Amino acid sequence: MKVFVLRRVLWTIPVLLLVILFTFLLVRAIATGPFSPENAPPAVQSKFHLDKPWYVQYAYYVKGVFTFDLGPSMSRTRTVNDIIAEQYPNSLLLGLLALAWAFAIGIPAGLIAALRPRSVLDFTVMGLSTVGFAFPNFLVATLLIYYCSVKLGWFPTSGWPNEHWELDRHVVLPSLTLSLMPMAWFARLLRGSVLETIGQDYVRAARARGLRSKQIIFRHVLKNSLFPLVTVAGPIIGYLITGTFVVEWIFSIPGIGRYFITAAFARDYSVVLGITVVLSVTIIVANLLVDLAYFALDPRTRDARG
Repeated sequence: MKVFVLRRVLWTIPVLLLVILFTFLLVRAIATGPFSPENAPPAVQSKFHLDKPWYVQYAYYVKGVFTFDLGPSMSRTRTVNDIIAEQYPNSLLLGLLALAWAFAIGIPAGLIAALRPRSVLDFTVMGLSTVGFAFPNFLVATLLIYYCSVKLGWFPTSGWPNEHWELDRHVVLPSLTLSLMPMAWFARLLRGSVLETIGQDYVRAARARGLRSKQIIFRHVLKNSLFPLVTVAGPIIGYLITGTFVVEWIFSIPGIGRYFITAAFARDYSVVLGITVVLSVTIIVANLLVDLAYFALDPRTRDARG
């Protein structure tokens, strides 16, 4: 276990370096405005190392990342660390709430559909999951705002709680919008996994021993059917992170995704770089945790990896 964890952690270092390198080169390729090397005054060039070769600038930035110093913002008086510390908790809360919606609705829906195959309930769940895949976030957000906020007045049209990790009516529509695709994915994936597990020999043996249906479903079928959901948790978290860009912009949420768009329009490339690094680290850590969870839950994985 320790060797596996160490190996996975070490692999994150070159991945992070490549992410920083590609983002750094892309930012340099599109750098325009007052902070481009051609237009920046000498004092600004010296402050942001714009007068140095690109590889020297890259080395300075990598040093800053690994010392947890993402530098100053080019368009504001705050540092990138301050901006991320203020905005990131809102995005993290939004993603966690969306994941909670996906688990709370997607897993029961998939299980119910699998236990009633080819029924009206099964076709309804699969039809709704298809809609969840097909509808983009901006369309879902628009429909929810129109019907749940404008027409019915149940929830506010925009905004976010003033305090970090505070829950009120503002969080419902954004988190539900972001959860729609993961919810549909979980439902379809669990349905297929349960149908496959029900036909296994150990499930037939449990029935032959006279175990009750609830015991068979929750102790044997559901437990072993959740492994595919663990494997897709990493890509799902990546989707949630990228999906916050659209959702935060539509609902005016002061999160890291909305600030990323604002920084890109303002040509604040130090903020763009810093947010990209933080989001990349989040995805890397999420995938690492998924690998560790799968390693701990599946004995076959432990045996194969020694």
